[in-house]
Amino acid sequence: QPQLVESGGGLAQPGGSLRLSCVASGFTFSKYVMGWARQAPGKGLEWVGSIYSDSSDVYYADFGKGRFAITRDNAKNTLYLQMNVLKPEDTAVYYCMKDRLEALERGWIPLALHEYDLRGQGTQVTVSS
Repeated sequence: QPQLVESGGGLAQPGGSLRLSCVASGFTFSKYVMGWARQAPGKGLEWVGSIYSDSSDVYYADFGKGRFAITRDNAKNTLYLQMNVLKPEDTAVYYCMKDRLEALERGWIPLALHEYDLRGQGTQVTVSS
């Protein structure tokens, strides 16, 4: 059974940092583009960024450029999201996601949320002083 489990959320002060992790199981992690999305209170799901299967390319939403970094360790089946210079507007539940197609089949990084077919349960990030 494919599964994604996020961890690492919590309370951070504005300007602080957090590192989220997502452990994958039940599928061949190294074959898929993986991504992060978030949902702020009262808002819809928002794409944060995605990384190619072999880490050769990474895309970020504009709000994350220069502050967020997505990495992965295929040997550990783990995806990471390093968030720096956190802002109160980064407060949200953060989810990791799996592309519905294998990277070799698709050949590019999808930015649309509907291209991801599996999400974890999420981890809460709260940025407040």
